Amino acid sequence: MKKALWIYSFSAVFLVISCSNKGYSPAPQQSSTYKAPVVFSTFNKGADISWVTQMESSGYKFYDKSGNQQDLFALMKSLGMNSIRLRAWVNPTDGWCNTADVVAKSIRAKNAGMKILIDFHYSDSWADPGKQPKPAAWANLNFAALVTTMQDYTVTTLNALKTNGITPDWVQVGNETNDGMLWEDGRASTNMANFAALIKAGYQAVKSVSSTTKVIVHISNGYDSTHFRWMFDGLKANGAQWDIIGMSLYPTTANYTTLDAQCLANINDMVSRYSTPVMLVEVGMDASDPTDSRAFLTDIITKVNSVANGNGLGVFYWEPEAYNWQAYGLGAFDSTGKPTIALDAFGN
Repeated sequence: MKKALWIYSFSAVFLVISCSNKGYSPAPQQSSTYKAPVVFSTFNKGADISWVTQMESSGYKFYDKSGNQQDLFALMKSLGMNSIRLRAWVNPTDGWCNTADVVAKSIRAKNAGMKILIDFHYSDSWADPGKQPKPAAWANLNFAALVTTMQDYTVTTLNALKTNGITPDWVQVGNETNDGMLWEDGRASTNMANFAALIKAGYQAVKSVSSTTKVIVHISNGYDSTHFRWMFDGLKANGAQWDIIGMSLYPTTANYTTLDAQCLANINDMVSRYSTPVMLVEVGMDASDPTDSRAFLTDIITKVNSVANGNGLGVFYWEPEAYNWQAYGLGAFDSTGKPTIALDAFGN
């Protein structure tokens, strides 16, 4: 027994030495390599980077993953994006996102070879589901004058872009208009007809400058089918027109799989009910959890791309470049100004 054991041990040692001398080694552990979703060539992958000029004026810089400083528009394109979204405010007190600033950023987007989405808030500052304040200069207008003024402002802004050789691919008539816009006159829950009149005015204004630009009506909470039906049934009954339904979606790690599934069901319902394509014009997740954010983005991009007949038009991340900035925590850059792995989901 001992002799046999010694022979076995010697043989085992010989085998290890022999294999080592021949360059053999145990098979390496396979590491999983992330692959971005494969999407149609017409699918729009984009970001709202409206803060860029304000951040740059405050000394912020942006870097690729290797730490090389880059222009943010070029960086977005290198990450696989093909579209840029920019918000437009009427007369903001600090000037950022006014018409001149929108034109300057649009020129940069065009020079980077990106498609452009203009997001009219019809306010001097933020407009969202909880607030839709009129611009100060419009505050005392009667409703007829308000409609005309809004229409003229839309035309003037789009003509300023046109003068600089820019025709937006898309224009949002209002931002997250869950209860209408330009309150109180255009509050949908109290006067859907007024809100529809504002949407019609915006639609006509856009088409008067560019018949090819698509008009978006934008609602938040893309998983909420009941609210979307209420809003678009109401607009349709009052003669409003739109080309695309826009959605926002801001899930958490805990609920993104559920909300993504509900959002897809809602998209399919909107396409079927109104014969209208859908685009997610705002998405985001906690910047401190880039792995789950990437999983969310991978899932929602895959789902939107799966909508029949190409009616899921694309996905835009909202302000991914916002790092150490105004306490915003749903960006997708790290604290050193580099994109996190979350944005790998937009890769080619």
